[in-house]
Amino acid sequence: MMIPYVAVMNSPLDPVALRAEAHDPRAGSVVVFEGCARNHHDDKDVELLAYEAFESMAVTELEKLRTEAMERFGLTQCIIHHRIGVVPLCEAAVVVVTASAHRKESFEAVVWIMDIIKERVPIWKRERYTEGGESWVEGEQRH
Repeated sequence: MMIPYVAVMNSPLDPVALRAEAHDPRAGSVVVFEGCARNHHDDKDVELLAYEAFESMAVTELEKLRTEAMERFGLTQCIIHHRIGVVPLCEAAVVVVTASAHRKESFEAVVWIMDIIKERVPIWKRERYTEGGESWVEGEQRH
C-alpha cells in the first residue's frame, strides 16, 4: 500500500516510513522534521496535548500547501502528516519530509511549510497543564 503524501490521522505517525517513501535518486537532500509534544509551553508544565481538526478541509489545505511547496522550492518530494486526538509527550504531532537536489531547499521548505500550517490549516491544539486547567493554542498564542 502506498503511503499518502498528505494525511490527517488519529494514530501515531511513522517518520521512518515517510522518509523511505520520499526516496528519490534526484534528491541529494532529504529532511525529516518531527514536531513533537513537549512537556512545557512558555511558563507552564504541560501534561497532555490534544489536536482537533476540520479533517476534510485540513487535508485539502495540506494538499494545496504540498503543491505550493513542491513548486516554490523545487522539491522532488514532499510528505505532510498531522496527527489528531491525544498526542502523548515525546510523540510526533506532525511529520514533514522534504526532498530536493540540494539541502538549502529542503530545509527552507520545512520551515515554510510549518509556518503556513499554523496560519492556514484548520487544526487546533489544546494543552492540559500539570497544575490544572487547559487552553487552546493558536500559533504561539494561548486562548
